[in-house]
Parts: sequence; C-alpha cells; structure tokens
Amino acid sequence: MAAAATAHKDQSDVWWVFLLEGIAAIIFGILLLTSPAQTLVAFVIFLGFYWLFVGVLELVRVFVDRSVPWFWSLLIGILGIVAGLIVLNHPLTAAIVLPTALVVWLGVLGLVIGVFAIIGGFTGGGIGSFIFGVINFIIGLILLGSPMAAALAVPFVFGILLLIEGVALIIWAFRVRS
Repeated sequence: MAAAATAHKDQSDVWWVFLLEGIAAIIFGILLLTSPAQTLVAFVIFLGFYWLFVGVLELVRVFVDRSVPWFWSLLIGILGIVAGLIVLNHPLTAAIVLPTALVVWLGVLGLVIGVFAIIGGFTGGGIGSFIFGVINFIIGLILLGSPMAAALAVPFVFGILLLIEGVALIIWAFRVRS
C-alpha cells in the first residue's frame, strides 16, 4: 500500500508531463487528420534526420564502446546513415514507401498470426482462438490485397488514435495532480 502511495506521489509531482504529452498528441493528431500528406512528409524528414544521427552515433560507438561487438555498431551505423540519406534525398517517395511497408508488414503479421491461431483452434484452443485466427487472416489478406490504399488510411488511423491518447493523457494529468 505504501508503494502505491509513493508511486501516486511521484506521478503527482510530474502531472504536467502527462499534460504536455496529451497536448502534443492532440496537436499531432489534428495535423494528421487535417493535413495528412504534409504531416507525413514532415515526420519522414524528421525520421531521416533521426536515422542519420543514430547512424553517426553508432559509428562513433565502434571506437568507444566495447560492450557491443563492433561489427553490429558498424552495420547499424552504415545502415542508419544510408537510410537517413535516402529518406532526406527523397522525402516524398519515403512518405509513400514507409507507410506502405508498415502495411505490408502488418499484413504478413496478420496472416502468420491468423494461421497459428487457426491451428491453435483445432488443437485445443477452442472456438475463440479459431475466430481470432480467421479475423487476423482476413485482415492480413485485406492489407496485402491493397497495401497502397491501406497506407493512405495510416495517417487518419494514427490521427484518431493520437486524439484519443491525448484526451486520455490530459484527463490522467488532472487526476494525478489532485
């Protein structure tokens, strides 16, 4: 009980962090819903700089940090720099390719999860596992059937999720504060 009171006290000291996160999530959600293309391009450019920065830091890590095998840092550094430069040189293409790649990944994941859940349903998992598997498999097929169309929905889905998360964080901030 004392640990719960301490955790609540710690959160009440930083209630404003939850508030700022909530406000930022709402702003980003509104941007994704009102100007999805521009917001996505801006996000992709930020991602390109991030990958470039991480790549350079990983190359530095090759020489200063022996806790990780040097070849992993070298590989991650080179890939990060290359990915960052590609994204920064072609931000519009990257703004199309990255959401599409995410949709393809989620489609393949849906198929795999679906197959295993269907198998689980036949091997003792019950009807719930089978239905879960069928739903995942169908979602995977839909996503892989038209990945570009599904990628166009990504900014809207994330926009709605960010609005919900933002409101929840703001409510949480004021609940923790009092």
